[in-house]
Amino acid sequence: MSKAMELVSYIAVNLVDHPEDVRIQSLERNGEEVFLVQVHPDDVGQIIGKGGATVKAVRGLLQAVGLRVDRRFGFEIANEQ
Repeated sequence: MSKAMELVSYIAVNLVDHPEDVRIQSLERNGEEVFLVQVHPDDVGQIIGKGGATVKAVRGLLQAVGLRVDRRFGFEIANEQ
């Protein structure tokens, strides 16, 4: 598991009320490693944060990690239908 994946996992599991339902997939898209996070429907708001602040902060952290390892990372939340 990459350091970026560990970071995303740590953040997601510690933000939600149902950590056992957190699933993270790593996808390669246009030269960027994208982390697709799936959480319990009740926890989606906690991952997004007020006005998207939490998701923006996670993306900022991943950008900083990416600069150190010369790689691009993305972060998306999967919608369960």
